[in-house]
Amino acid sequence: MEKILKQDEIDALFQAARSQAAERSAEDRQVRPVPYNFASAGQISNDQLRAISMLNDMFARNLTHNLAAWLRARFQVNLVSAEQIPFHEFLLRIPEISYVASVRLEPLGALSVMQLDLALAPPMIDLLLGGEGQDGPVRELTDIEESILASVVEIICRELTVAWQPVGLSFNFERRQMQTQVARIISVNEKTLCLSFEIRMARSSGLLNLAFPAVVANTILRRLTSDWGRRRRHAPETRERMEASVRRIRLGGSLQLPPTRLSTAALEDLQAGSVVRFNVPADVNAEWRVGGRRLLDAHPVRQGDRRAARVEGRAVEGDA
Repeated sequence: MEKILKQDEIDALFQAARSQAAERSAEDRQVRPVPYNFASAGQISNDQLRAISMLNDMFARNLTHNLAAWLRARFQVNLVSAEQIPFHEFLLRIPEISYVASVRLEPLGALSVMQLDLALAPPMIDLLLGGEGQDGPVRELTDIEESILASVVEIICRELTVAWQPVGLSFNFERRQMQTQVARIISVNEKTLCLSFEIRMARSSGLLNLAFPAVVANTILRRLTSDWGRRRRHAPETRERMEASVRRIRLGGSLQLPPTRLSTAALEDLQAGSVVRFNVPADVNAEWRVGGRRLLDAHPVRQGDRRAARVEGRAVEGDA
């Protein structure tokens, strides 16, 4: 004899089958391995990137104002990108004719690489020599031009030091490096922190690129996440000492009537024993003021041989 299932029994069977399938799917998701991309190790997080961008936006603003004042010309610096890439990719971005310098980072004692497009060199040199910032062809610099441009690089290093004070790094310009020597500063396969800035002048524009080695990049990122921009919390013992010290602070206080106006004639006739009539009702309490601000309403009383104040109520919010 065949068994005929009722509708509620059929629904229960389907519900049980669906729940078992969902459990097996959840177990598969938990057990199933996910491929790991080793290239993503050590990548900059969003918080770190935001902190780096804030520091370098400050550097860009300071360099804009200081170099513009020094060159006496319109000058604009903007942060273009901040990324982690292998050093050989950074080398591929350097133009064939370019100004590349090594910068020593103290106190780590590590070397970083600074690259400046030579399209910016002719107008800068022309301005420093008293010209109007005329543009010129991209070519190799003479010894005199290289010395003049080195002064600009030193100013860039000085502004970098000011901007990167929160992470405790000092930028010291070392010397210009030839293209064939740059690959010896940092290992070509080493992952570097690369910062790129756009520099705009009246008649030309170009890029300023910085590459930090892994040891410096890791130090920067670690300090940014642990120290810089994070609200510091004091130890409980320190908080207790601070609160105890605050409680010993003495503030000036006074018990006085509300402000009123008197005529000049009333003040001219004042003598010892005179009674001055204030335009204040007799039932109005005095004001207890601390630090010049009205804190409470009080009534003058005597406590032993001392004057005192009996608190009548809290002052109305917003009263001065």
